[in-house]
Amino acid sequence: MGERRQLINLAYRLLGSLAEAEDAVQETYARWYSMSRQQQDAIQSPGAWLTTVASRICLDLLGSARARRERYVGEWLPEPLPDPGEWLGVRPGGITADPADRVTLDESVSMAFLVVLESLTGAQRVAFILHDVFGYSFAEVAEVTGRTSDACRQLASTARRRIRDAQPPESPTAQQASIVRSFKRAWEAKDINALVGLLDPGAIVVADGGGLVSAALQPIEGGEQIARYIVDLAGQVSGSVRILERTVNGQPGLVAQQDGVIVTVFAFGIARDRIQNIWAVRNPDKLQPWAAS
Repeated sequence: MGERRQLINLAYRLLGSLAEAEDAVQETYARWYSMSRQQQDAIQSPGAWLTTVASRICLDLLGSARARRERYVGEWLPEPLPDPGEWLGVRPGGITADPADRVTLDESVSMAFLVVLESLTGAQRVAFILHDVFGYSFAEVAEVTGRTSDACRQLASTARRRIRDAQPPESPTAQQASIVRSFKRAWEAKDINALVGLLDPGAIVVADGGGLVSAALQPIEGGEQIARYIVDLAGQVSGSVRILERTVNGQPGLVAQQDGVIVTVFAFGIARDRIQNIWAVRNPDKLQPWAAS
């Protein structure tokens, strides 16, 4: 069971969903405990076995996820995670998450990174995450994917190139925090000019409500259009909504809190001193780790 946190970290990066990651790890352990003690003892490295099985389960889930997401209402975004210090992890039914399940937040779990991963094939994603993020050899990756080491090397190389091309160099974290704070103040002041000055002219907002709550079904593009859109939103919400600064997937972000409940999590992609992307997650099923944070 000492491998559980490593497996959760791996599965979340592969799937972009904590709930699906937990299910994948649960299935991994179910397969382990379904074996006899003699079969378990014959496995030289239980940790490697668990990683291989969890990765294969995730690879299968990635294949079926594409079909499910085609039926998804509106845009699909990865599940955002709070800072571990804020993660009280109360789930439906009042069950508190095991601290060992918490995901380690680093650059390989930023919202910008996870969004780019969504554009990769399942095999590319698995090869890249296992090799580049978790340091597994291509021979070990080949064992998971059922492909040759050379094929896995090519998969990871393609993924690496696509990720590099899609992500401009990020601003330093302190600078990002300052820009997010300025964005919050301009939003609260309904200052369109200030917002336009913080947004890249080609900025994009993507919202995820999953058909469960209201959210823009299509991306909103253009700095001025976004500024006017969010100022209109500010005029529509009641005074009980508060915008708070929080860490989202290891990066400076914002949350909207209504009557003490977090109803929207905003993640930002910031480069060259401007906000390039805003990802707004409103689907309540994806906000469970924030329920009591």
